[in-house]
Amino acid sequence: MSGLPVRPEIAAAEPYGAPHPDVPVRLNVNENPYPPPPEVVDGIVQRVRQAAEQANRYPDRDFTALRSALADYLAREAEVPDITPDMIWAANGSNEVMLQLMQVFGGPGRTAIGFEPAYSMYPEYARNTFTTWRPTQRGPDFAFDLARALRQIEHEAPTVVLLDSPNNPTGLITPLETVEALAEQTAGRAVLLVDEAYGEFRQPGTPSALKLLARYPHLAVSRTMSKAFAFAGVRLGYLAAAPELIGYLRTVRLPYHLSAITQATALAALDYAGLMLSQIAELRERRKRLASALGAMGFTVTDSEANFVLFGRFEDRHATWRKLLAQGVIIRQVGPAGWLRVSVGTEAETLAFLRALARTREELE
Repeated sequence: MSGLPVRPEIAAAEPYGAPHPDVPVRLNVNENPYPPPPEVVDGIVQRVRQAAEQANRYPDRDFTALRSALADYLAREAEVPDITPDMIWAANGSNEVMLQLMQVFGGPGRTAIGFEPAYSMYPEYARNTFTTWRPTQRGPDFAFDLARALRQIEHEAPTVVLLDSPNNPTGLITPLETVEALAEQTAGRAVLLVDEAYGEFRQPGTPSALKLLARYPHLAVSRTMSKAFAFAGVRLGYLAAAPELIGYLRTVRLPYHLSAITQATALAALDYAGLMLSQIAELRERRKRLASALGAMGFTVTDSEANFVLFGRFEDRHATWRKLLAQGVIIRQVGPAGWLRVSVGTEAETLAFLRALARTREELE
């Protein structure tokens, strides 16, 4: 023992992370399986070179150009034309965006709630900001239980409510009318954050919570460029909300938190947004076929609108996970016991996973 004065809740915790073994088929962290096209890479090189020529200077700390480009993108993607640059905030991944939100609206003596299963980082945002975490469970088959959620809000009086839609790890969408009911319940009492990290993978015609921003100044909607944009290595997350809420986030960010290189890289991707997102329809179709194949094998499969599928049930999910890994395929042990999550990969990766899973079932039966 070193005698370091570590906070007890930190000393007992394990760092967040997913295994990253060097195997041929990696379907465990919901990455877009396709790298940026050559045109985008060339655009990145050009913009980064321009930024590098001024690397002796601090970057635009309010990343004005990037906020404008993100506002334009969201206005098109979500069909919400009244999103403006002063409604946008960005940071090094949506994790940092949400942590900043918790720094402003959480804290000692305050409570945040979520609806589990949910993204496993939410309790850590609460812990790291000295916020009490009080989750409630979803209903049967992981459906959102609005009545239970409203009772939890009334009982806990949270200052932050976190909702991921599509949900991680199930991929389920929370209907917009349900989000609206939560917004009504939390008005004047809490900030409601809807985490749409996988929003671009939702079925066409499914509305985003961004459509509610004009009516609810306490609503925030977060997105990321890590998933649909195939930009996991860049680490750019962002959030849309009323200008007043954005103003408070500016007070807790560290100085010059978005480097000039990050801003330039993100702007290059947004220059080619249509090309970057051109394979979303293909990934949706492959998700559908993957879910169908798993169902035909006898598994229960969630109705995912993300770029992954949760399937089960297993008496010993780790045995299946371990045997898949031995065959060069890694998926994720996450969420409720008895379930596994697999990302939507390329056609070749998906076929390799299904073949390995079939062999695994034969070995374990």
